[in-house]
Amino acid sequence: MTTSTGHINKTYWTSSNYDGEIRNERLEGNAKFTFPSGTTYLGDFKDGEFHGHGILHYGNGAKYEAIWEKGVAQQGQYTFPDGLTFDANDWKYCDGYDRRFYTETLHGLKPAGRSQLKDNEPPQVIPLDCYDVGDGIYNPTSRIVTNYNGEFVRNADDDEHQWIIRTCRKGWDEHVGGQNPRLKPDMSKLKN
Repeated sequence: MTTSTGHINKTYWTSSNYDGEIRNERLEGNAKFTFPSGTTYLGDFKDGEFHGHGILHYGNGAKYEAIWEKGVAQQGQYTFPDGLTFDANDWKYCDGYDRRFYTETLHGLKPAGRSQLKDNEPPQVIPLDCYDVGDGIYNPTSRIVTNYNGEFVRNADDDEHQWIIRTCRKGWDEHVGGQNPRLKPDMSKLKN
């Protein structure tokens, strides 16, 4: 049996792109695969699947480097855009005891009254009636998440929509409760 090898650069109807080696008309060898979201995989393929060493590079600057077998990561390391690597056994990033951001652990806390709202400073400006979901902006009317450049990322399902509304930073100020008049002094009764 003769093995045919070569190289292709092909864009599929899904807007995914494969640029790399082929063997016997199969995606096999070293390649770059680009997903419609802009996420890229650089690494080895076998029979059209991630297989061997490969790195997923996300649009926000994060990456996941792993050893893959038949498309499934067997062991890997996730690195956030700020350089922090995820370690399930020794996780010290916004846990239940220490709510500081990674940049705050590196560079210290801001002075009192200057809260840091996200790990990156300054935080993104959120359009009115929208939410910052960490990897982009969510519009609850259209139920679409776009990246910070306005490019489509995903549609939110009902569960994600509820989580965003309940949890994420809003693009507007909201009065969340009144003051108890018993706790507020009556200034008219004070004498000069």
